[in-house]
Parts: sequence; C-alpha cells; structure tokens
Amino acid sequence: MHRLIQSLARLTALAGGIVLLLLIVLTTVSIAGRSLSKFLHADFFDRALTGLAQWVLDLGVGEINGSYELLEAGVAFAIFSFLPICQLYGSHATVDIFTSFLSRRSNRWIAAFWEIVLAAVILLIINQLYGGMERYIRNGQTTLFLQFPVWWAYAASFAAGVVACITAVYCALMRLIEAVQDRKILPSEHAEH
Repeated sequence: MHRLIQSLARLTALAGGIVLLLLIVLTTVSIAGRSLSKFLHADFFDRALTGLAQWVLDLGVGEINGSYELLEAGVAFAIFSFLPICQLYGSHATVDIFTSFLSRRSNRWIAAFWEIVLAAVILLIINQLYGGMERYIRNGQTTLFLQFPVWWAYAASFAAGVVACITAVYCALMRLIEAVQDRKILPSEHAEH
C-alpha cells in the first residue's frame, strides 16, 4: 500500500512540476514579448526603423493573450499536486520549540493528532473545491481571453486534490499506528527525539 501511495504522490508532484516549468516558460515568453513590443513602439523605431519595427510587430510579437488565465489555473493545479508528496514525507512547516523537550512517544501522539487534523482540513478543502467545480459546470462560465470553461482548472486541481486526500488519510492512519505501536513507519523531515 505504501508503494502505491508513494507512486501516486510522486507522479502527482511530477505533473505539478512539469506544469510549473511550462508556466515559467509561458510567463517568460509573455514578458519578453510585451517588453519587445514596447521597445519597438518607441519613438526611435517609429521614425528610424519603421519598416523593420512594423515587420517584427506583424509577426505577432507581444504579450501572450490569456497568460494570466493559464498562470492562475496552472499554479492552483501545482499547489494541489505538491500536497501529497509533502504530506507523505512530513515536509510541511513545523514548529517544534515546545515539543522538542517531550519524549519520542509524546511527539508521535502529537504528530498523529496534527496529521488527523490536516487530513480533515484537506478533505474539507477538496470537498469545497468539488462544490465550486460543480457550480462552474452548471453556470458554464468561461475565462475572459481564452474562453475555456473555468471548471477545467477546478477539475485539474480536484484530480490532484483527490490524490492529496488519499495520501492524507493514509498518513493519518499510519501516524496513528506509529503512536500506538511507538515505532516509525512513515518518513519524516523532522528529527526524532
């Protein structure tokens, strides 16, 4: 079971990473195009190199229309895609100033408690995401520039969120077993005390 959860988490994180890289390229090209377009519209190019500037502008140099829409949808997907791997490896931010003085067994019970709370929160967030996706499917809203249905972004995030839910429930169960049996099962970023 652990290998299946680990594979799902890694594949989801890989998909999120690929989307994030594509968004970086998209944003870079869009900003470079917008800057070049402004540069070619400068007075010097309008007067001295009118033909060349117009020829380059006619090629379509400029900001990529809808890049903000793609960025918004892609970043949401990437965030939900990285949740499972963070959950599985206990890589969420923690503050252990107070718990560092407690026994290993006490820390395991605290970790189990917070893992259960985090699983409940992730389940709640994904449930709300699903409700939002249903609303956008029903009302048929599309994005302003690209005119793609808004629910597509919700669906992509929801798919990654389902993996996050599965991972969160699995991790909560494993942390509870760790606390009961006082043994380490899941990997963890923080040091054992």
